[in-house]
Order: sequence, then structure tokens, then C-alpha cells
Amino acid sequence: MPFSSRLDRYIFRLTIVPMIGVFALAATLLMLEQMLKLFRFVSTEGGPVGVVFQMLGTLLPDYAVLAIPLGLLLGTLFAFRQLALSSELDVMRAVGLGYGRLLRVPFAITLTLMAINAAIVFYVQPVSKYYYEELNFDLRSGALGASIKVGEFTTLADRMALRVEESEDSGRKLKGIFARINAEDGQTLSISAREGRFLSTSDNPDTVILRLSDGTIVQDPPGETPRVLSFTEHDLPIDLPAIEQFRARGEAEREYILPELLRMGWSDTTTEAQRLGSQASFNYRMVELAMMLFMPLLAVALAIPPKRSTSALGVFVAVILVVAYHKVNQYMQDFAALGRVDPTLGLWGPFAIFAGLILWWYWQIAHVPGGQPIGALESAFAKILKRIGKLLRPKRRADAFRVEQAS
Repeated sequence: MPFSSRLDRYIFRLTIVPMIGVFALAATLLMLEQMLKLFRFVSTEGGPVGVVFQMLGTLLPDYAVLAIPLGLLLGTLFAFRQLALSSELDVMRAVGLGYGRLLRVPFAITLTLMAINAAIVFYVQPVSKYYYEELNFDLRSGALGASIKVGEFTTLADRMALRVEESEDSGRKLKGIFARINAEDGQTLSISAREGRFLSTSDNPDTVILRLSDGTIVQDPPGETPRVLSFTEHDLPIDLPAIEQFRARGEAEREYILPELLRMGWSDTTTEAQRLGSQASFNYRMVELAMMLFMPLLAVALAIPPKRSTSALGVFVAVILVVAYHKVNQYMQDFAALGRVDPTLGLWGPFAIFAGLILWWYWQIAHVPGGQPIGALESAFAKILKRIGKLLRPKRRADAFRVEQAS
């Protein structure tokens, strides 16, 4: 059983520390990139800052889907790379411990992470995508209190134009208020006030009271002389605009949970577009999960550098391969949903190719004496570095000669 020996616990420590670090780093980088876009979007729509963090929370499952396989791969890769560079791997192999025995702990971690990832991609992620779209809709429609923007004119109920200079207390307290109202009897009211505060009404939830302080009202009745009134406090009723209800979950296949995908994808009552979209989404999620089983094998194949070498090229290749495979799956999902390729062939075909490549690389490192899966790439990379060094060396000598002549 895993973790039953000191060796298993040692490999677990070597694997779990970089794995958690990769999880945190990948999630942080993805969140920071998206956070800037969300702050810009929310500020443009005039919404509260807190909604940014709510939207980021709904995006966490999307980040986890990529961060979990990447963390598993790099955690295992760094563990075996450390064993190889410290020659501990040679000692373990010399006493009869094969790679299958050494991979016992990484595969135990893999099965655990696969169960977590399955719950995310089949249940958590679809629901979180729907909540993200709902927050986006509420922000655009003003349901989050974002309908009145500071420094801009806002039209309410098609008869009132309202502008405020400053907003405090989450938009409940306003300063520098100007309002222009077209009354039902034809007269026009122009109101300016030093400050105001929104108050709710118990008898009519569709109307709020804007209590104005220290201002003037200019009444302009049709055919009469305008009148100017001053007030210390004035209540202005405002009819809230009708907010459209957000749609039900399931407009897109990415919002379906597993039972809904199976029902929609293989039902005779659904349209062809719905069937193709559901089958593409189901196969996409399945190949993403299945590929996690091959991550420990890929990590071992790329972790061990050639003898007398400390090259970290395998780390770079591993990241590129995983990200590229993830992008290929996304493109194939879109093509399959459009009916341009069969969902099963389009998604499981790249999976079979990538899995076959990983198995061949693992066979080379584990069962071929002196086998090095990316040995040719290592040699080419070393030659490129040597050539770059030669190009830079004359320049350094020339700079040193100029310094010597100047002194």
C-alpha cells in the first residue's frame, strides 16, 4: 500500500511540496490576469468592487481544471529530477526498485486528484459558469446597484435624467446631485442639491425615495413663467426600472452537469446541434480526466536528464506539451460542436496520439538501457546554447579590449 514505507513517505514529500507550489502559482497568475480585466469591466459598468471577487470565485473551477494536471505533472517531475540529480535514483534502481514501484505514490496522488477533478468538471464547473454569467448579466442590467454612474447622466423610467458628482456608502449617499424630470402634466423640473440619500419604501418595493438636502427646484410649466424654489429637504420618488430575469441554466452545453450531458447527448428528442454540443462537451471532459493517468509517466520520462547533465529542458517541454494538448482539446471541442468532426474521433484521436507518445517515452527511459526520450532535443538545445555563447564571446573580448585601451 502507498505510504507504508519510509521510501513512499520520502517520495510523497518530494512530490507534494512542488505540487502545491505549482497549484498556487498557476492559480495566482491566472487570477491576476483575469482580475485586471474584471476590475476594468466593473469600473466601466459602475458596479461595486466586491462583485469582482465574486466573479473571480466563480472562475476558480476553470483555473483548477488546468492547474491540477499541471501541478501533478510538475510535482512528480521535480521529485524524480531531484532523485536523479542527487544519484539517489541510481541507488534505488541498483537495489532492484523499478519505476513501477517508485511511481506507486504518484499514482495514488493521481487517483485522488482525478476524483477531485471529476467532481469539478462534471458538477462544480458547469454551475460556476452559470453563476458567472448571471453576475455578468446583473452587472450590466443594474441589478447590483450599478445603474447610476458617477459623473454621467443616467436615464430612469424614460422621464428622469440623474447625475451625481460623488458616491459614498456603497452608492446610498450621493453628493452634487442634478436631476431633470419631465412630469406627466407637461412641466419640467430641474433639481439641484448638495447631497442626497436613497431610502427604501415598505408599501412599494418598485419605488425608492431620494431624500435631497440643501437644494433648489426650477419649475417650468408649459406657457407659464418658471418658478425657483429653495428647500432644505425634499423627497423625490424614483421608480426603479424593470430588470429582466436572467435565463435558466443550460443555454450552453458547458453549463450541463453529467446527468444532463448524458440525457441531452444521446436523446432522440433533442436537436442535432444540442446532441453534437453535448457529446463534444462530454468527450472533452473525459479526455481531460483520462490524460491525468499518464501525467506521472510523462513526468518520469522528462525528469531524468542525460548523465553528467543538469539541463532543465524537460520541465519546459512538459509545460508546453500539457498546455498545447489542453488547447487542442478546446479547439476540437468547438469543431465537434459545429459538426465539422465526429466528437469521439476529434477528441479521442489526439488523446491516443499523445498517450502513445508518452508510453513510448516512458518505455525508453524505463526499459531501454541508456534510453533518453528527448536526447536529440537535449543535444540540439546544447548546440544552440554553445553557438550563442560563441557569438557573444568575441563581443565580450572586444568590449574588454576597448576598456583596456581607454584606461
